[in-house]
Amino acid sequence: MTGFPQLRLRRLRYNETLRQMVRETSLSVSDLVFPLFVIYGRGVKNEVGSMPGIFQYSVDLLPQEAEDIAALGIPAVILFGIPEDKDELGTSGYQPDGVVQQAIRTIKKTVPDLLVITDVCLCEYTSHGHCGVVENGEVDNDRTLELLARMAVSHAEAGADIVAPSDMMDGRVRRIRQALDESGFERVPILSYAAKYASAFYGPFREAAESAPQFGDRRSYQMDPPNVREAIREVEQDIAEGADIVMVKPALAYLDVIRRVRDTFDHPMAAYNVSGEYSLVRAAAAQGWVDEQLITLEILTAIKRAGADIIITYHAKNVARWLLTGNERDGR
Repeated sequence: MTGFPQLRLRRLRYNETLRQMVRETSLSVSDLVFPLFVIYGRGVKNEVGSMPGIFQYSVDLLPQEAEDIAALGIPAVILFGIPEDKDELGTSGYQPDGVVQQAIRTIKKTVPDLLVITDVCLCEYTSHGHCGVVENGEVDNDRTLELLARMAVSHAEAGADIVAPSDMMDGRVRRIRQALDESGFERVPILSYAAKYASAFYGPFREAAESAPQFGDRRSYQMDPPNVREAIREVEQDIAEGADIVMVKPALAYLDVIRRVRDTFDHPMAAYNVSGEYSLVRAAAAQGWVDEQLITLEILTAIKRAGADIIITYHAKNVARWLLTGNERDGR
């Protein structure tokens, strides 16, 4: 190959049409999942203080929100519930008339083709805020599995299209798969939070979901941030137990993990562009320090480029508007 001046790599960057034609990674609305926080009451739309533009919705307001999301071409939502009552075992999380179960039925009745994914975890429903049953100050892995299985089945019964365990208990994918199959829900896939790190980027979510732990932290069951090889073991185990889709969470600070998982496994993969990542961008944009549209598209493209097939992001509605209107500006 002849070098410069015959070889000029800048030739294919000359204008936007050329750049689009040779672009290696494409971000699409169909890649996106929008998180929804659902709460009891009527006419409730509470903006989350640390997450501008994100709200807690009462179930009666979901039809309009679901229609708006579907109209943007976003194919899926993931639901998180805020219950009226919490107890030691997170009982309200697996009741047939729980807030998430009501939300599933409402959305599927309003927009049947909108894919509904449900978060399967006890943290939003327990009085102590941990992701499992607590015994003597520690989360009991094996006792928690049965409650997670009950929750997953209750979501499937309500009409959920996909269940997504996020608790990081060992063996939960296998137990949920078994429970779904025994209950006649063999066709309901499991999206496993396979490599979920004990991250400082979750703070705003815990305000939105009202799920902060009341004592200690979650480092005994969520992954240690410096570890990558362990993530491969976690993903491998969840695939062996029956996970249909695996996920890395968070996304932006863990692009290397996404890439390692993609290079190791030929399996559908999601990544969660989490609340702290969202809020940092929104806060900086509000100060005029960054261009929100450009930086958001760059971040999501990086997540896609690293290997994610699906991106869960609070930016989804804005990104959909930008992509659908063709209002995508080049960086400068």
